[in-house]
Amino acid sequence: MMQSLSIEQLVNLLQAKAEGFSEGFLIAQVAIDSRNILQPDQSLFVALNGAKFDGHDFVEEVFEKGVRVYLVINEYKPDPSLLSFACFLKVKEPLQALQKLGAYQRKLFKGPLIGITGSNGKTIVKEWLGQVLSQKFSVAKSPKSYNSQVGVPLSIFGIDNVHQVAVMEAGISKPHEMEALEKMLHPNLGIFTNIGTAHEEGFESQQQKLEEKAKLFIGCDYIIFRKEHRLISQYLEKKFPKKKLIIWSDGLGGDYSLTIKKEGEKSKILLMRPDLSLFTFFVPFTDEASLENIRHVIVAALTLDMEVKNIQEGLNHLRAVDMRLTLKPGANQSLIIDDTYNNDLAGLRLALDFMSAQRPKKRKILIISDLLQVGNTTQVYAEMKQLLSFYGIDQLIGVGHDIQTLQGQLEIPMMFFSDTDQLLETLHPEFFDNDLILVTGARKFGFEYIINRLQQRIHGTTLEINLNALTHNYNFYKSRLNPKTKVMVMVKAFAYGGGAEEIANHLQQLKADYLAVAYTDEGVALREEGIKLPIMVLNPVQESFTLLQQHELEPVVYSPVFFRELAMFCKMQGSGMKIHLDLDTGMHRLGFEEKDLDELMSLILENPQLEIASLYTHLAAADEPEYEAFTRQQLQSFIGMCDAIISKLSYKPIRHALNSAGITAYSAYQMDMVRLGIGLYGVEVTGLYDQQLRSISTLKTTISQVKRLKKGDTIGYSRKGVMGQDGEIATIALGYADGYDRRFSNGNGFVLINGKRANVIGNVCMDMTMIDVTGMGVKEGDEVIIYGPGISLKVLAERIGTIPYELLTNISSRVKRVYYLD
Repeated sequence: MMQSLSIEQLVNLLQAKAEGFSEGFLIAQVAIDSRNILQPDQSLFVALNGAKFDGHDFVEEVFEKGVRVYLVINEYKPDPSLLSFACFLKVKEPLQALQKLGAYQRKLFKGPLIGITGSNGKTIVKEWLGQVLSQKFSVAKSPKSYNSQVGVPLSIFGIDNVHQVAVMEAGISKPHEMEALEKMLHPNLGIFTNIGTAHEEGFESQQQKLEEKAKLFIGCDYIIFRKEHRLISQYLEKKFPKKKLIIWSDGLGGDYSLTIKKEGEKSKILLMRPDLSLFTFFVPFTDEASLENIRHVIVAALTLDMEVKNIQEGLNHLRAVDMRLTLKPGANQSLIIDDTYNNDLAGLRLALDFMSAQRPKKRKILIISDLLQVGNTTQVYAEMKQLLSFYGIDQLIGVGHDIQTLQGQLEIPMMFFSDTDQLLETLHPEFFDNDLILVTGARKFGFEYIINRLQQRIHGTTLEINLNALTHNYNFYKSRLNPKTKVMVMVKAFAYGGGAEEIANHLQQLKADYLAVAYTDEGVALREEGIKLPIMVLNPVQESFTLLQQHELEPVVYSPVFFRELAMFCKMQGSGMKIHLDLDTGMHRLGFEEKDLDELMSLILENPQLEIASLYTHLAAADEPEYEAFTRQQLQSFIGMCDAIISKLSYKPIRHALNSAGITAYSAYQMDMVRLGIGLYGVEVTGLYDQQLRSISTLKTTISQVKRLKKGDTIGYSRKGVMGQDGEIATIALGYADGYDRRFSNGNGFVLINGKRANVIGNVCMDMTMIDVTGMGVKEGDEVIIYGPGISLKVLAERIGTIPYELLTNISSRVKRVYYLD
């Protein structure tokens, strides 16, 4: 919570002009999202203009929630009726004003602030360093990966008077962004993790990116980096005085030498200080990335004068940090939000916000442990109580001692347990029924056992859906459209295999305009899961008319016969229905042709109970440049047919023709709406913008068994696989019943294990596949990537002569879908 500021103080600080009523307001919180304003009477709403929304459009909605102070752009004209009750602080640029406020609040914090930047590892180093430092200090951390121009000031507002150390990360994607972050954070101690290819597209060179990131350290007392990162080392040693540099190395030549000795699943770190004193640390990691990150943490903790024994105590509790908020199917139709090992109020608020965005369930249940190393426990749990009330938690299950201070303070059922074992003895999956369950707690409580107990029992193959990547792809296509162009998103075929209900719910949060499904029962399922967006049904049948009407679904009408059938049904019901007319301009699949227009117009005029919501056509070859002339002919034909129909109507239906390929190749024809399909899911079929899209899904499984075979041994059905040399094969828990195409047999397919490629050997079986892992050193239980980052769906599809659509939509329903925000 930030230090309270009066309107007069805000005006002076932000160089703002106040308009409206301004007496008696004290601001202690900042909000940028109308959905999660906790204390409206103390909140400043900052109207930011982002990729998805303009905050100025939500002023009246926020006013209804009780907010009375707003930070807006100079040109904004508030409703005159609000001026007697609310104050509008007008500035040239609200984002810059937000950052000024962040910089002011940072100056009020007197403890050391650690600023972390680099290409990779920022969030992991921040989380691990926060955990280690919490053995001695009360630590404030930026939540999740809040490291952007907006995320950094919001992180600063989370620094409270109880905190002794702050650990913040700073990320940039183009030049001149770091200056603003440095002015806000002004770190005392800096950590430069590494330099790599992440966000490379925003910079002219890697050197430019390095120099821009290093601007974070201008005011630092000390800067920590690894000597083996040659570019970083050369630049920082040239740019900054030697007395500011703390250099560590896995050899000699640094201020600290930290060498590694791997011992099975653990590693021993031998540290030699500048005075030649020696210390030994033990960590539960052997991979190179984790070992680099943990050495940054050790050096930073030593720099802050932590004792070695306290550092080791913190290291004892470390595990690989999953920064994702993950949505998993639970027993009895419940949904589980896995936020294990998050353990502070800022993270809890993010998790509760994510929870509130999910589709409705019977109950919202929070399973949470004590918050550790929080300083003033009375204040912290008072804030937690406020959060639980605001987000409408229906039941609280607490583990630990301090959490029990909430007993009787909320009018909801509560259960408390001294430890996780006691909870597991009492709590069984049958307790939950169609609930939404958030599980979050400190690592020492071992909440992964709760997740394992409550998860739906499905075999180990999972399809992970990255909702942030989906948001990125949605916004990429939105950026290519005019502001008023609507977006219809295709969620047919189980949302291209991704799971229609969760993806549709996320699209509803993104404020998509329309959804489209193939069949009526798909639309009914979405309605039953709380989806309220308009839904177009592409392939309705006469038997579904009643369901269409009951669930306010909008059918596609494609022929005079079907038009008459639907019109007669509505007339007999004494009701109307919105419909969409499919106009065939060259696809030659379904739809009215030009020769049908006179009959169609007669039907429309005779049946006003059928309202034409939209007119659309399908482009046959928008992704094929050689057919550009045909595509343009289709578009011109469609425009002519639309003009003929609309000229006879008293209203104007929406017109839409462009699919994902069309949006990129023919954006001039976006008309009133576009239909976003495969592009949303990370496949850019024209090849023009492959680098701009992100893969949203990763199909992964595990190794069930490893076998050692001799040259000439055969593998699988029909003995199709033959060992070309002595070596090893692994059997993975995935087959054609899961959607792994049988055409990947005999070397046509490949997977990734620990970043290395392994070819399929033998025939793909119904439930299993064998892969050649000779010389790879794999073991049972290792994770196997079937497709996702590192394995392009396009490449896989080309290898077996199909298209990415088929691979996506073939994923079996028995494969568990897991959704996450990273």
